[in-house]
Amino acid sequence: MTIRLPGAGGALRTYEPRTEPLAVTPGTPFTSRTVFSAAHVVADPFADVSPDSPAAVDWDATLAFRRHLWSHGLGVAEAMDTAQRGMGLDWAGAAELIRRSAAEAKSVGGRIACGVGTDQIASGSLAEVRAAYEEQLALVEESGAQAILMASRALAAAASGPEDYLEVYGHLLRQATEPVVLHWLGPMFDPALEGYWGSADLDAATDTFLDVIAAHPDKVDGIKVSLLDAQREIDIRRRLPQGVRCYTGDDFNYPELIAGDEQGFSHALLGIFDPLGPLAAQAVRVLDTGDVQGFRDLLDPTVGLSRHLFQTPTRFYKTGVVFLAWLAGHQSHFTMVGGLQSARSLPHFATAYELADGLGLFPDPKLAEERMKTLLSVYGVNQ
Repeated sequence: MTIRLPGAGGALRTYEPRTEPLAVTPGTPFTSRTVFSAAHVVADPFADVSPDSPAAVDWDATLAFRRHLWSHGLGVAEAMDTAQRGMGLDWAGAAELIRRSAAEAKSVGGRIACGVGTDQIASGSLAEVRAAYEEQLALVEESGAQAILMASRALAAAASGPEDYLEVYGHLLRQATEPVVLHWLGPMFDPALEGYWGSADLDAATDTFLDVIAAHPDKVDGIKVSLLDAQREIDIRRRLPQGVRCYTGDDFNYPELIAGDEQGFSHALLGIFDPLGPLAAQAVRVLDTGDVQGFRDLLDPTVGLSRHLFQTPTRFYKTGVVFLAWLAGHQSHFTMVGGLQSARSLPHFATAYELADGLGLFPDPKLAEERMKTLLSVYGVNQ
């Protein structure tokens, strides 16, 4: 098997795919880390919609992918950035996704946490932002899922300083029935979140973030930090109150952050664990035995693929995630809600295919090769 792939300069190169996938099998639950994969949604390719229309979701395929993640012991972080929240999936679609996924989790015994935001409003006063958060928090809690309080574009626009964040988050935490996860999503994932926590100075923003947690440690299960800054995450992790977990959202530095150091470690809530699910699960089970080097040996080689998928503009990483799900056979097509399949270039797809194939991520390498050749032919590359 060989395939001709385009490079950034337009020249074609010959690549020889693997013939066998990496051997991974579902196993026992994790004991040393709590690990969530933020999961993508599968679009309905036959829906007659435009990029501006409400999302048309293939619910069967979407839920099947979640069962795949649960079968490997991973938790599912639902209706998050990876599910194109605010980039093709509106609140109505996210609410339906939460209801369906939470019910599916109950039926199979899977762990699930769901995103709570304010995307039913484009903007508003602090009171309106708070009410939007409350509506979504109530739905998630009614579904039986754990809540993840996501960063809010509307709050970023309405807040005049750190005190507004302290007030809004304090109000929400006081009324939460169970401990939640607080999510700090950096502007590389969403430019509208620049200056979150009341300051563009990350040190000042960190202080406010930690003040929110310190005021309500019993209502915070953990934090998810998505700033792509390993040292800042470590510094925050070391300042957390006893019992509050750090879930890394750093898709550039996750092996070292999960492995940890003599002062602690991070759990994980990662978009890259959508395509890496089985391999990531195997690595964590190795870590459960105390074999840190074995864990790193499995997970370190995946960082090149992750950094490629999450390269600038980082917010379009979802395109690569869904592309790999198609190549891996988890869905029958490469169509995304909002038309986001067009957000990356053909050379980007070619490199993603090569890196993922080199890791053995495709259960059927021949199928992945055939699908890659189909995509190439659409772009005029004949084999």
